[in-house]
Amino acid sequence: MGKIRVGFGFDVHQLKEQHPFILGGVNLAHHSGAFGHSDADVLLHAICDALLGASNLRDIGFHFSNKDERWKGISSLKLLQQVMELLKEKGWEIGNIDAMVCLEAPKINPHIPEMKINIAVAAGISTDDISIKATTNEQLGFIGREEGVVAYAVCLIEKS
Repeated sequence: MGKIRVGFGFDVHQLKEQHPFILGGVNLAHHSGAFGHSDADVLLHAICDALLGASNLRDIGFHFSNKDERWKGISSLKLLQQVMELLKEKGWEIGNIDAMVCLEAPKINPHIPEMKINIAVAAGISTDDISIKATTNEQLGFIGREEGVVAYAVCLIEKS
């Protein structure tokens, strides 16, 4: 039996009017979007942190600092590809990814298949190994007021 590890990731971004809303590499039509140094894709950032944590490679901020202009406006799919290179160097492979996005709007369920394809291509895994779910915050707090968006992710990685 090989070695397995579990990782947990979390990300939050402020929503700003007339800003792109990128989630899972998909540009969602909405009056506001997540604001950040890169494309502010909270789903991919949470997944990257889960993978980095499971492999004991620190966190997304360590590898892709918001003070480094190389990462300004970059697609988080490219960040995920770089995280995968780091995992491969250590001999790790993804077993599965399970993620949850918390937001009031827009509704993401119609976009989940495309998000899964984007993640699968960037990570080099099957869409069957990726689960993406969404929930609202029942109009409570900063999420309920549509001031921010949150994502959580867990992953299992394996080394033979």
